Amino acid sequence: MIREGTPQDVPALARLRAAWTAEASIEPGCAEPAEEFIEAFRTWLAANPRTFFVAEADAGDALIGMLNLSIFERMPKPGRPASVWVYLANAYVLQAHRNAGVGSGLLAAAVGYSRSLGAARIVTSPSPASKDFYARHGFEPAEELAVYRF
Repeated sequence: MIREGTPQDVPALARLRAAWTAEASIEPGCAEPAEEFIEAFRTWLAANPRTFFVAEADAGDALIGMLNLSIFERMPKPGRPASVWVYLANAYVLQAHRNAGVGSGLLAAAVGYSRSLGAARIVTSPSPASKDFYARHGFEPAEELAVYRF
């Protein structure tokens, strides 16, 4: 089941983030986050509001996937109202639930939500492993954005 995340999901979202980090071997051994990380995640989210979409195996079950959206309102132009674009980030599905439509369901929810906002575009920075996934869902390489790397 795919649904919009709620404040009650914060501990489960932090657990997914920790599982993702452990899987990527960025920080081995952090699959089950300490309360300090959950609180740090909660503090980060309060300072960086996002719209989350989450996946449950069945309604009320533990979360098995997530993604988040940052909504950017662009400055209006004379004769045109402000427009909106969306940055999609942190898409993750637990390994045991991959290739079963969970990621596609999360992405469909994100696209539908973005359309309901009247967004002009959705952008993401896909990992090498996820480029084919996004391409299968209509995302194409962007040439109009520039990046300054530090």
